[in-house]
Amino acid sequence: MTDLTGKTALITGSARGIGKAIALRYAQLGANIVINYSSNAANADQALKEVLAHGGQAIAVQADISKPADVDHLFAQTKEQFGSIDIVVANAGLELLGAPIADLTDEQINNLINVNARGALLTLQRAANHTVDHGRILYISSTAIAGPVEGAGLYTATKAPGRYFAEVLAREAAKRGITVNTIQPGPIDEAGVFIDSIPSDSPFRGTMATGRIADRIGTPTDVADAAEYFAGDLAAWVSGTTLAVTGGLPQ
Repeated sequence: MTDLTGKTALITGSARGIGKAIALRYAQLGANIVINYSSNAANADQALKEVLAHGGQAIAVQADISKPADVDHLFAQTKEQFGSIDIVVANAGLELLGAPIADLTDEQINNLINVNARGALLTLQRAANHTVDHGRILYISSTAIAGPVEGAGLYTATKAPGRYFAEVLAREAAKRGITVNTIQPGPIDEAGVFIDSIPSDSPFRGTMATGRIADRIGTPTDVADAAEYFAGDLAAWVSGTTLAVTGGLPQ
């Protein structure tokens, strides 16, 4: 079993969904946890309570990852509370499906570019500067970037840069023994649009599940399994790679 006792993990966008599942897993493994959220304090408080229930230490820090000052504040609060940062998971992002390119609004364009592309870069950059030697950096991408998806052009285009940033950073951080990897989930229940806009009885869920392992879509726990691997000793010589967590299908 992976042992993260004494390590500190900062996970952006961790008040719910995939980020929360990773935070809970790392807490179970002994890590100190930093929950990050943008606006929903109630979700963050609940996530913090669940993390603390595992007996470790944790804090919640509000920060908009698209704003450099907020990202600096997030990393500064983490180091002030715990002294150092061993693991950073760049998870925060916005999803947008069913939005044809011709119909996109300026607000949608700005929001997704700022959070998904700029936010990923700012988080990875600060992670490179603040993560300890032999630390771990993860970027949570999406299998949607594997090919064109009708109605998801803006979302997929803004998620793709983060993976490239991570691949470049893996080379740049190698001299310090830091690994940088990407997890690329397929459709994940209880996360993103599966919380916000796709009802539990939607036939879309069945369509996405067909042909996958056990004919189901993924769960946040599936992604946390991959995040556990990358955070542990078994992945000490794995960097610059992308692991698709899809149940056997690309999307």
